[in-house]
Amino acid sequence: MVSACAYSGAYPTGYGRYAKNTEGVPEEMFERLQASGFTHFQQSGTGAIRKYYNYVRVTPMVQPLDDLNESWPLHDEVAEAGYYAATLDTGIRCELTVGTKVAVHRYTFPEHSSARVVIDLSCGGLGIDLGRTVPVRAQAESMGHGRAQGTVVMEGVPLSVYLEVDSPGWRQMLWYDRRLIHGGTRLDFDSIRQTTLRPFGMLFMGPARAGQTVEVRLGFSLRGCEQARHNLERECGQASPAFDTVRLRTRARWGDHLDRVQVEGGTPARRTVFGTALYHALIKPCFGDDESPFWPTPGPFAFDVCTMWDIYKTQLPLLSAIVPERAGDLLESLIRVCEEEGNFPIGYRMARGADRFFRQASALVHTALADAHALGRTALDWNWALVHMVGDLRRMYGEDFFEHGVVHPITHTLDLAYAHHCTAQVARALNDRRLADDLERRGRQWTNAFDPGTGLLRDSEFYEGGKWNYSFRLLHDMAARIALAGGDKEFVDKLDQFFGFGARPVRQPGRRPDPAEMAAGYALNRFEGLNNEPDMEAPWAYHYAGRPDRTAEVVHAALTWQFGTGPGGLPGNDDSGGLSSWYVWASLGLFPVAGQSLFLLNAPAFERAVLRTGDGELVVETSGHRETPIGVDGPEGHPPPQYVQSATLDGKPLHATHLDAATVHRGGVLHLRLGPEPSAWGQELRPPSLSDPPAT
Repeated sequence: MVSACAYSGAYPTGYGRYAKNTEGVPEEMFERLQASGFTHFQQSGTGAIRKYYNYVRVTPMVQPLDDLNESWPLHDEVAEAGYYAATLDTGIRCELTVGTKVAVHRYTFPEHSSARVVIDLSCGGLGIDLGRTVPVRAQAESMGHGRAQGTVVMEGVPLSVYLEVDSPGWRQMLWYDRRLIHGGTRLDFDSIRQTTLRPFGMLFMGPARAGQTVEVRLGFSLRGCEQARHNLERECGQASPAFDTVRLRTRARWGDHLDRVQVEGGTPARRTVFGTALYHALIKPCFGDDESPFWPTPGPFAFDVCTMWDIYKTQLPLLSAIVPERAGDLLESLIRVCEEEGNFPIGYRMARGADRFFRQASALVHTALADAHALGRTALDWNWALVHMVGDLRRMYGEDFFEHGVVHPITHTLDLAYAHHCTAQVARALNDRRLADDLERRGRQWTNAFDPGTGLLRDSEFYEGGKWNYSFRLLHDMAARIALAGGDKEFVDKLDQFFGFGARPVRQPGRRPDPAEMAAGYALNRFEGLNNEPDMEAPWAYHYAGRPDRTAEVVHAALTWQFGTGPGGLPGNDDSGGLSSWYVWASLGLFPVAGQSLFLLNAPAFERAVLRTGDGELVVETSGHRETPIGVDGPEGHPPPQYVQSATLDGKPLHATHLDAATVHRGGVLHLRLGPEPSAWGQELRPPSLSDPPAT
């Protein structure tokens, strides 16, 4: 549930040097990497963070309280899963680790007569325009003996913290507006506004000898200070210090999760990128079991679903494969959100309101629910789930879709038609045939979104993309989709145009690109290289037209040239791990088709990989590599793509370019023989489509 990070106030997460930016190279806010303290609750690679999170700032200082908002350069940084360390310019060595619902800080001070640790409860958001969070209510209490607690209501959520500071002989005080409150033990703010907010919090102060360490332990809860105290005691125990214990426990948990996907071969740089991608894929969503501030019952509570639009295609299938128990908890939590707040969320943060980001897309939870039901491993009340799935189809844009069969923005027509199809599969499995038939009939209305004259989507508004970006979605009836475009050749020709085959290279925009430059780029109607979510599955659309060799070329180029180990090593926002999950699947030679319980096959980037699923292990092994792809650390020359020549599953020939999800989750040995030239493999036996004739 908890994250902790150095805080500068800059984009993208409050740790960084840049101003918020949506086009071209970002502009720097600061010339150096710096921090004014360390905050809790961060986004992971999202674009629209602005005022969300970065709460409860902890600042170690040897300056007066008046200097609280000063930032100091960071030196000697160390970053590992579950651990961060850096030295401030003031000479204070800072270390952070987190547990499930706790954070532990350890500060090593230089010799000073008046060292201090300051907790700012009023902090939140970013130091950019319109980026500040203002609490609406708050209370803080100093209880003596190194103990304090407080609650701040941020974005409609009561965030409580209970903290302990190991600093023998130090004084502790409350402060308000950078002034110490001598003898005061409690602050209460019943109503705070932008114009009345002044910073407030707690302070621990005293002499420090050189090398003296001070440990700060913080327990968090969304259900009050008493539960925050219990959370702290559960994870840190009664004894102190607790830093190393919590760090080792968290390190072990990360090790177990990261070991669930292992790769062999490739260069060290490529393995580094893969390991980093897997780590990023597992940071979010956040789980705060028994912590919902909106309903009193126990059970899973998930937030930082930021957003379904970003993660439903790649990350949710990855969670389902390697952490199935958590994937089930997420779905249970989302059903509870729908029941309590009125609709399935497209984005759900630690904030009141489940209707945020509905402009991005519609009814995406349905895909994950359909996949979970098809696998049969999630212990949900499926009749209860189906009620909410059907009800959610009528909300927001769904009402117009229900009445007219088409809705604008036109991409919501695709979303809603697909969600009707996914819901129909669940209804049919539960023997509600009348409902299933009605849903399936409405699910066929995806055709209303397309212009038969162009084979592309109709003109409309588009969210963070254009007509071409959205026109190659993997639908539930790709055979009919390809026929609508004019057939295999015409469909492949349009895909080739989209991916720039035979076209001149595109110049990337620099700082402050003018509108004309950006408009010229968008007018190319070109794949933007995973810069955003709408077209991340488009390379696999070639499979449905019998051209898996094209998929191999596009995916290989993306893995080789668009990901690296240093700054700028991602082609776009990671978006809570959605992009990193794409990298994981693409490297394994697999791609999940969310909502269809289906995986598409492609040439992998590693010689051998093992995916540890809930039921077993899927081994993906290759032979016939002419050359191992390099591609992430400045290769000499362009490494050639590899193409699947033939495939076997557990020793039996596999002529199709797909596997059902149950097979992937059950495990086995998938052997792919690769070669330097395209082959006939996969040209005839296409992935399934709704309009396929029944199997005999």
